[in-house]
Amino acid sequence: MTHVGDPQTAAEQADEARRPASAPTSRLTQYARGGGCACKIPPGELEAVVASLPGASGTPLASNGLVVGLEHGDDAAVVRIEGGRAVVLTTDFFTPVVDDPYDWGRIAAANALSDVYAMGGTPLVAVNLLAWPRDLLPLELAREVLRGGLDVTSAAGCHLAGGHSVDDAEPKYGLAVTGIADPERLLRNDRGRAGVPLSLTKPLGIGVLNTRHKATGEAFPAAVEAMTALNADASRAALAAGAECATDVTGFGLLGHLYKLARASGVTAVVDAAAVPYLDGAREAVRAGHVSGGTRRNLAWVEPHTAWGPHVGEEDRLLLADAQTSGGLLVAGEVPGAPVIGELVARGERTLVVR
Repeated sequence: MTHVGDPQTAAEQADEARRPASAPTSRLTQYARGGGCACKIPPGELEAVVASLPGASGTPLASNGLVVGLEHGDDAAVVRIEGGRAVVLTTDFFTPVVDDPYDWGRIAAANALSDVYAMGGTPLVAVNLLAWPRDLLPLELAREVLRGGLDVTSAAGCHLAGGHSVDDAEPKYGLAVTGIADPERLLRNDRGRAGVPLSLTKPLGIGVLNTRHKATGEAFPAAVEAMTALNADASRAALAAGAECATDVTGFGLLGHLYKLARASGVTAVVDAAAVPYLDGAREAVRAGHVSGGTRRNLAWVEPHTAWGPHVGEEDRLLLADAQTSGGLLVAGEVPGAPVIGELVARGERTLVVR
């Protein structure tokens, strides 16, 4: 043990030299190139990476019990277990979307839990995933991030115990989550049917508001409230209404996730652009140029598969492709209290129609 007055070791001296004289304690978003789910690998590139992996082509893996795997890009893996139940497994982590560490922890936890809800499951236990630039940011901030995650998982009735941490150049946080579900009552990407309406349980615009926050430091409490809201009630309502098909709207934007759903289900999705709800300030953020690279890549990915109505301009297209973080559920079916934004119809020339 080194006592007061003892000379520092060479390692301690080097460690101290790397630390700034006064470590900054704010603007977490400035320590990451991007933010939140906008940092996802672009969907087209990701699909090319996993295309040759076993199970990605739609052919089930040899192991019995895997109900949902890589086939259609669902939100989580599902494995059937004894007793007529299924285990739901997912993980999600990302760089800061807001400067407040506690809020970031809450947002990241809600986002990770959402993948279980999007499959129609209930989260049971989670573990932390933390990457932290310990030479740049005080560990007290990391504690606040973890506290935020703990508060949200507690509200969800999900245990949070342990996890893994690494020293990294950028701060990142999220969870690996295990849940349980009825394998006969899952919400899946490939269960959409023609003639069914589309419901959206949270407004869009989170991505452009987060991008504006990162650029200007402006706070958007309504965006934080939306991101920290659990999708538990929406999931239960969808199941109660008899829905079989759903996904959550995150980094690939509404159109990206809807394209995957419609493609997997063999239908065309029609979106009524005027019916889509947005957070206050979202359109102003787009007009001011606060559009992430992830959003533009999302739009480029769906463009070849989309028929646009004559009144759907660039602003609407960007908002519909906006990379969300901890967005709502997109459900094939009517969910009480959620706006209907379109419908699924028989497969046409294009997979998406926006009118």
